Amino acid sequence: MSAVFRLPVAHALAVRNFRRYLLGQLVSNIGTWMQRAAQDLLVLHTTGNSGSAVGVVTALQFLPQTLLGLIGGVLADRYPKRRTLLLTQTAMAAQSLLLGLLTVTGAVNLPSLYALAFALGTATAVDSPARNAYIGELVSHEQAAGAVSLNAAQFNVARAIGPALAGLTVAAFGTGPVFLLNTASYLAVLYGLITIRTGTTDAPVRARPGPTRAREALRHIATTPELLLPVSLIAFVGTFGLNFQVTVSLVAVTVFHTGAASFGCLSAAYASGGLLGAIYWAHHGKPPTARRLTSATIGFGALEVAQGLMPSYGSFLVLLFLTGCGAVTVTTTANALIQLHADPPLRGRVLSVYFLVLLGGTPVGAPLVGLVSDALGARFTLVLGGVISLVTALALSVLFASRNRRRVRVEGLRAGTETGAAASEVGPLPPLARGRPHA
Repeated sequence: MSAVFRLPVAHALAVRNFRRYLLGQLVSNIGTWMQRAAQDLLVLHTTGNSGSAVGVVTALQFLPQTLLGLIGGVLADRYPKRRTLLLTQTAMAAQSLLLGLLTVTGAVNLPSLYALAFALGTATAVDSPARNAYIGELVSHEQAAGAVSLNAAQFNVARAIGPALAGLTVAAFGTGPVFLLNTASYLAVLYGLITIRTGTTDAPVRARPGPTRAREALRHIATTPELLLPVSLIAFVGTFGLNFQVTVSLVAVTVFHTGAASFGCLSAAYASGGLLGAIYWAHHGKPPTARRLTSATIGFGALEVAQGLMPSYGSFLVLLFLTGCGAVTVTTTANALIQLHADPPLRGRVLSVYFLVLLGGTPVGAPLVGLVSDALGARFTLVLGGVISLVTALALSVLFASRNRRRVRVEGLRAGTETGAAASEVGPLPPLARGRPHA
């Protein structure tokens, strides 16, 4: 099986439909990251640098993932994914347009920011499982691991470019034009989806006969260790460790007292590290494993703890690059394990559970980060998130290793019992077969 994963990622890029999909996602994600950075700066400006307000806006943006994430997975498995994506991407473009118009006209306020963040999160909750599961219909199973890594790479390219462009645009023109540019970026992903040749894609995965229920995915995850480990681990890391869109803005403004451009540089450093990690794993020859996932999470947690202790802006920026590399290694490995081990008719629902634990914990984690920052300082939020990620990875590594040893022992005993039963059915061997000479 390992030979499959030695195929270069160029094999995935050779698929025309995947190339169009990937390019559209790249342009749209650049605009999305521009909007996220500008939104945080707008909230800080509107509220007088309130970390709690940034946490609430972030929580509202991810709350629908908690409430509707599993429904999004059911819809992804029940209806054509491309049609679903056309609807969700159009809805997100409308949200960005409204936010831009309110900002440039001076009518924006904190309640409107709260409402629009929730609206964006609602569309995203339906969009995410369909968008990621659709990759499996654009490439073959052998190309899936490379395609997932390339998708992570484009996401991190956007994360590197978007905040930097947002910082420069906000410094020159204000936040309103950033939101309008994001609206225009959705045209790229819509064009890519419309021009995909449906006759050349892999046949869409059909759901099994009968109702499409979320509990089938939960049962599948619970009985498949290759799925249960990444889902369990990401539940903790996503809630407490991956809140950088909140923590970076808080550290930039409240600790180092920098402006929009410096904040953009910090965000770009984190995303550049993530891009390096994504490119490395896209060209890596070995399949993703549970050991790689737990080891990467332990390293990420240690880096995040060190991140919170950095004394200067320069040292913070350098270590943020390494932390970004560790973070994308964790999420890319977890995503690849999910894509490769999920039953195809259940893939959309399994991915919805993955995104539920990855993003759905943010409504808990983001306000907690804001409160901890207001009470103990922005640095301590990084230390706390790193410690939780590290300890969780160690605990789950020991737990699943013990479970695997127990499973191997039980299977060995079962095999021994079956061998003994088979021998008793055959009866005793004749004298010659037992090595005794004839009488």
